[in-house]
Amino acid sequence: MTLEECYNKFGGDYKLVLSRLMMDKIVDRFIRKFLDDPSYNLLISSLNDKNYEEAFRAAHTLKGLCLNLCLDGLLKPIMELTEALRGGVGPAPQHLVDETTAQYELTCSSIREYINQ
Repeated sequence: MTLEECYNKFGGDYKLVLSRLMMDKIVDRFIRKFLDDPSYNLLISSLNDKNYEEAFRAAHTLKGLCLNLCLDGLLKPIMELTEALRGGVGPAPQHLVDETTAQYELTCSSIREYINQ
């Protein structure tokens, strides 16, 4: 699987990220680092702990990563989840958490498949 095929699999915008980062090598380096980013796990643990301020910060950070790396498939649900958590005063709708989780898992599994080929 090429890096472009990986992006296609999880619904990312490979051409845009390549235009930003200029080289496959750089895109490859940052997409690998995405797997180690703690934002998603912090988001889920904060939601479970009902710490909605921390959940908002984690969602906002994950949204930024998605924007910078053109992870468009994950960007849509995490943007909606971020807005639902804005203000840190209450729980997010479960369907947004579920959509974010499903897309996050697809993104990560696609990246792992690309790395382990």
